[in-house]
Amino acid sequence: MAVRYLKRGKDAAAVAEADAKVRATVESLLADIEQRGDQAVREMSAKFDNWEPSEFRLSQADIERAVKQLSAREIEDIKFAQTQIRRFAEVQRASMKDVEVETMPGVVLGHKHVPVSAVGCYVPGGKYPMIASAHMSVLTAKVAGVKRIVATAPPFQGSPHPAIVTAMHFAGADEILVLGGIQAVGAMAIGTQSIAPVDMLVGPGNMFVAEAKRQLFGRVGIDLFAGPTETLVIADDSVDAEMCAVDLLGQAEHGPTSPAILLTNSEALAKATLVEVERQLAILPTAEIARVSWAEHGEVIVCDTIDEMIAVADELAFEHVQVLTSDPDVFLNRLQNYGALFLGPRTNVSFGDKVIGTNHTLPTKRSARFTGGLWVGKFLKTCTYQRVTTDAASALIGEYCSRLCHMENFAGHGEQANLRVRRYGDRAEVPWYEPVPALK
Repeated sequence: MAVRYLKRGKDAAAVAEADAKVRATVESLLADIEQRGDQAVREMSAKFDNWEPSEFRLSQADIERAVKQLSAREIEDIKFAQTQIRRFAEVQRASMKDVEVETMPGVVLGHKHVPVSAVGCYVPGGKYPMIASAHMSVLTAKVAGVKRIVATAPPFQGSPHPAIVTAMHFAGADEILVLGGIQAVGAMAIGTQSIAPVDMLVGPGNMFVAEAKRQLFGRVGIDLFAGPTETLVIADDSVDAEMCAVDLLGQAEHGPTSPAILLTNSEALAKATLVEVERQLAILPTAEIARVSWAEHGEVIVCDTIDEMIAVADELAFEHVQVLTSDPDVFLNRLQNYGALFLGPRTNVSFGDKVIGTNHTLPTKRSARFTGGLWVGKFLKTCTYQRVTTDAASALIGEYCSRLCHMENFAGHGEQANLRVRRYGDRAEVPWYEPVPALK
């Protein structure tokens, strides 16, 4: 395979060392929340966010005050985005059917989609106010039928961000907290004296939030293991360097550890994009962050064939995959590992992040190999049930079950089956061990 790297990012060992430091910090702080509850949360909020209000939970008056700070246009824009996201989430929910089938005479099997009872939605907002994350998590949980939705975001420049609060409120949050970082997800998952615990945590966050969710998984459910934003731009000579550079840097600005990769079969486009990235970094308002991200995690990969490009893309298994080629459907039909696809030059990752209707909470760090992103189905538990409606069916299943239990040496399991054979069968099969005496 003729794959050439015109630019490489930071080596894996350096990334692993940084991850280990984050793990240790998170473990210590979660243990503190477990032991001291609200007091630990309050101290962490004061230390990390310089935020120590009398109450982290907003009152109805606080929420109304936040909404009034927005202009009519800003409110309309939020509502437009939420309409698109709600519409697609409702279509997804409608695709998930409860089922019931009689698999053989007298045996009825089925499943129901049962919403999670309580969900905590984390909305990043310390550096950039991620208004869209409120739509993606709160609104999607609401469409799924979750009964209690707690939404939280860190303070922004010393106060609740009015647009985030408004988005949470319009999306249907039952409780809104102004609390960020490890202290927020820890409080929601573990529970404190003032915050009742939830059953599931969702939403993106920085490396500390992501690691906290990973460590809390098992105590609560999570949407997915999320790392820094990843963007892969797959391009050929049907597009120009300006578009490639804009779409790479548009996501590199997320944070200094966000990988952005150009994958192309045009060496001329690759070289031109490297030049164009530098030109744009000279004028981009968020260049301070994007420059570090590009320098340490940006890559440019050149392949000779479409087959090679597909193989490399599937190996990377990136969160966002933007396809800027003359025939994007080739990649739609053949790619297997990705969080979300953005097909053709008329769309881009930003559309998906903010407004188009698909969910922007997506798998990173190659977890796209085994999971998709956040959607209505993540908030639903698919729970099975079974019903046996005739004596004959119970006895017949019982005979098979008894023999299978015998193969596994499960005597108690076998007696469950034998009892039904004796009670409901028209002949009493001799069990393979001495049965428990029947009740008189």
